[in-house]
Amino acid sequence: MSPNESAGTERRTFRAAALLIGGVLAILGLFVYLGMTQAGWSARPAAAPTDKPTARPEQAAFTPPSVDSIPDGPYGDAIRKGMAIFNDTQNQVGEYAGSKLKCSNCHLDSGRQPFAAPMWAAWVKYPSYRTKNEQINTMEDRISGCFTYSMNAQASVKGKAPPPGDDIYRYLETYFAWLATGAKVGADMPGQGYLALPKTALGYDPARGQKVYEENCASCHELTGEGQRLPNGSYDFPPLWGPNSFNWGAGMAKISNAAGFIKYNMPFGNGNSLTDQQAWDVAAYVVSHERPRDPRQTGSIEQARAAHHKSGDYYGQVVNGDLLGDGKP
Repeated sequence: MSPNESAGTERRTFRAAALLIGGVLAILGLFVYLGMTQAGWSARPAAAPTDKPTARPEQAAFTPPSVDSIPDGPYGDAIRKGMAIFNDTQNQVGEYAGSKLKCSNCHLDSGRQPFAAPMWAAWVKYPSYRTKNEQINTMEDRISGCFTYSMNAQASVKGKAPPPGDDIYRYLETYFAWLATGAKVGADMPGQGYLALPKTALGYDPARGQKVYEENCASCHELTGEGQRLPNGSYDFPPLWGPNSFNWGAGMAKISNAAGFIKYNMPFGNGNSLTDQQAWDVAAYVVSHERPRDPRQTGSIEQARAAHHKSGDYYGQVVNGDLLGDGKP
């Protein structure tokens, strides 16, 4: 072989080796890239976090029976009467309701809606001890409490909740028991109570909440919070503060309860469209307004706050120059 032929052979061998090595490196690079991608790495900088609506919690597994399945006879009649009281409280038992609300204003979809304190989930939890009154409560006790606080019975014609043993309790309890048909007694059921909404880093602020309210809530509840009243005297969209709303002792006056309810259910028909921050802020705005006084207040506002409102609401605090809790606008 001549020197020229030998040199050409060496150059071809070198080029082949270089191509082989380059191919191997390219394949290795591809594997590294894929591995980094799988691990969630990216050559691009991470986007700044945004405050978007969180994923909607799973719907409750339990489904209450349909209205069409209500049986005939006395039992079915009692179910229907309880449902009528629940959905048309003012015209059925308005003499005990001073707030002008109806049960289904808060317990949505006739007490069926998950995370709107559904009655099928409540029924299976009673009798139960409640720290609110530090005693075992029956379902009748619980309903009486709703009349006292959410319905503000003190401002009603009767001036108090229905007396013990009244048929009102019998009808409502029959309706709740029917809604809970098939539910396990004593069980913690998905969708019970209100959504436990995690606190945000910013906390809550009524001033921010006012803007959220004006943009998302006022079209139904009015800028004044007075709601929209129907010709029959009840409310299509309930008053959120003022003399016709729930009083300071109601569970919805607690900011965390209101925030969880709003997050999952509001705006009506478009639940979970607000961010967590918006839900907290608008809840703070709503419950920082005056409403009827807490009936447990027998002395000063300061004493009642120390006993019943240590945290979680605006009772006994001054907001925009107004001492909240005295029941005066």
